[in-house]
Amino acid sequence: MAGGAGQKGGSGAGRGAVPRPDRTNARWAGGGACAPRAPRGRHGGPGRGADRQGGRHGWPRALGLHPGGSRSVLRLPPPLPVSRRSPERTGAGLAGADRREAAAALPEPRRRCGRARTGTVVGTGGCGRRERRRLRAPRGRPGGGAPLTAVSPPRSSGPGGRAPPRVGAQCLKLLWSAWTATVERRTYGLAAGFRSPLLWSTQDLGTELALKETMSSGGAEDDIPQAERKTVTDFCYLLDKSKQLFNGLRDLPQYGQKQWQSYFGRTFDVYTKLWKFQQQHRQVLDNRYGLKRWQIGEIASKIGQLYYHYYLRTSETSYLNEAFSFYSAIRQRSYYSQVNKEDRPELVVKKLRYYARFIVVCLLLNKMDVVKDLVKELSDEIEDYTHRFNTEDQVEWNLVLQEVAAFIEADPVMVLNDDNTIVITSNRLSETGAPLLEQGMIVGQLALADALIIGNCNNQVKFSELTIDMFRMLQALEREPMNLASQMNKPGMQESTEKPARRENPHKYLLYKPTFSQLYTFLAASFKELPANSVLLIYLSATGVFPSGRSDSEGPYDFGGVLTNSNRDIINGDALHKRNQAYKEMHCLHPGDLYPFTRKPLFIIVDSSNSVAYKNFTNLFGQPLVCLLSPTAYPKALQDQSQRGSLFTLFLNNPLMAFLFVSGLSSMRRGLWEKCQDYLRKINRDIAQLLTHSRSIDQSFLQFFGDEFLRLLLTRFIFCSATMRMHKIFRQETRNYPESYPQLPRDETVENPHLQKHILELASILDVRNVFLENTLDDY
Repeated sequence: MAGGAGQKGGSGAGRGAVPRPDRTNARWAGGGACAPRAPRGRHGGPGRGADRQGGRHGWPRALGLHPGGSRSVLRLPPPLPVSRRSPERTGAGLAGADRREAAAALPEPRRRCGRARTGTVVGTGGCGRRERRRLRAPRGRPGGGAPLTAVSPPRSSGPGGRAPPRVGAQCLKLLWSAWTATVERRTYGLAAGFRSPLLWSTQDLGTELALKETMSSGGAEDDIPQAERKTVTDFCYLLDKSKQLFNGLRDLPQYGQKQWQSYFGRTFDVYTKLWKFQQQHRQVLDNRYGLKRWQIGEIASKIGQLYYHYYLRTSETSYLNEAFSFYSAIRQRSYYSQVNKEDRPELVVKKLRYYARFIVVCLLLNKMDVVKDLVKELSDEIEDYTHRFNTEDQVEWNLVLQEVAAFIEADPVMVLNDDNTIVITSNRLSETGAPLLEQGMIVGQLALADALIIGNCNNQVKFSELTIDMFRMLQALEREPMNLASQMNKPGMQESTEKPARRENPHKYLLYKPTFSQLYTFLAASFKELPANSVLLIYLSATGVFPSGRSDSEGPYDFGGVLTNSNRDIINGDALHKRNQAYKEMHCLHPGDLYPFTRKPLFIIVDSSNSVAYKNFTNLFGQPLVCLLSPTAYPKALQDQSQRGSLFTLFLNNPLMAFLFVSGLSSMRRGLWEKCQDYLRKINRDIAQLLTHSRSIDQSFLQFFGDEFLRLLLTRFIFCSATMRMHKIFRQETRNYPESYPQLPRDETVENPHLQKHILELASILDVRNVFLENTLDDY
């Protein structure tokens, strides 16, 4: 739980401040007041012009957050496009003839880079600077109406095309005063003479009229001080602007790593100002605006969503911790506690959605104790919601509860403390997780940069479009969050001024039941942006699609593949509609579909009932290529557990838990668990030596062995294959064994006597040696 939440229900600027539970991160500005920080991904900062000399996490100072101290700067919004600049330039906010009159009276705006067009931002450095870029043309005012365009005064059509005579200074001053008063009266409904610089962009007229009514309800409108009027108006602007930017996030492309960063930067910028503004002016907003606690909670919830989506786009787990901080503060300060007293079901739905999002973040952070508390609270909230409001979404919310309950119980083995409490184990890559490279090992220098995690299994446990197999592979490709404070306090590091090296996670796309076109689009985007000397990983967890009939040829499209999503019904979960046998299945990812992407290093993991189809690969371009393939069938004793995730993926995520499961164990004490983990690390070191010292192994395996994530996956794959080959119930059929392309030398890896001896010793520690064969040197 996030600590340091403060006192609930405080007053003034400090009330409602989101706490900072982790002081090891960069400090928050504003004398301890919290504010969202705009993150920087490994592909660059959020926007142009941001100060890159931030704190140790690289937070830009331009967002008003100074990690090195408590000074905070509240900037105005960045320069708007020509079509959305101040009313002095465009006459925005006027309607019809008034706009034309005001435009005719104004001097022509100075044009910096030729003709000013709608949707173009002109750089401040003159024509030809790189700051010039094209933006999407605005669709119009929030309240509707015609789109805003740059209004230029009509030119004279006199002889020679000469410009009209200049307007006298006194006349221009009078016109300017009249125009300003008209804008304020007609657009904002405020008294003449008051003009806030934050209101230069047009706003929804209904919002401003509601604002006027809200302010008038607090007292006579004429009695409201001008400073308080400005505070409320500026808050309304920031609130509307934040909603506009937040809603625009869904229009951003989900693929690519550069197109969305500037927009995220602007969104973080506005939410930074909004959060700090409501903290600094809480008393005025309470009295004049009627700010409620659930509204503060909604702002904090959206900031948490921003951090969560930024994690999805960057794969950096530190942003998950930021999202957890905001979500936990909402719960600790009971921002949504008064929602149930209002007869508004849409507010209750917001509270329920907050709980669902909070549960997802806690699942990804392995905070299972918090998840159980949240599920209990969510169950009570849903029961109260359905009892008070007879709504149609009762079934959907009950389904959410069932999904999260099944997700929590998906692990087949429990690790228990001495008091029988469950130990939460993390499966992310730790410092001692992957076997270290020893001297003399010749491996490649490739690094895992991008990963596509695809889930399309029928009837598998899932929550929030994340199947249990996707969840496990997601954690296998992430590092354990590094605590900078604990790293600096280690013995021998007190006197060192060097900071620990920042370790990056591979960028990941999570695709739940994608269509073929969607999958291919993301593949192409990852392939295009893959850096040099980098690897693209594709993980496929999907239902198998088998060929409809025998074919005379044995090409890459003749063995079937894995299922992609379509609008057609699926019979009995697996069998597809019969089609003409002369045609191939179109809603299927065939091995041949991946051939174009083998022009760069490619690492493929297929967990499917037809994974053997990818064994018929051909390396056309000579680049490193490896396919790890799951068994196509499992013994009958293990088939009933398929809904709780694949055994093959469990071996790649948590090999010790998978070993216990196939050995028939369902629980274990913590001390024995840690002892077995130490022995398993020794087995991984020996497997690494077997691979690197093999004389007949394909060089593709060694090319990938230099990366920590791929090295750990390869060693776990060999451990999985060796375990299944020694297990009694797996020896019934050869299709119960994992395969690979290129094939591994059996006698040097999966059937090596030294490795088999280690597996038997591990079984002896667990007292399950009877389920394994003592003599496993027979030919298969």
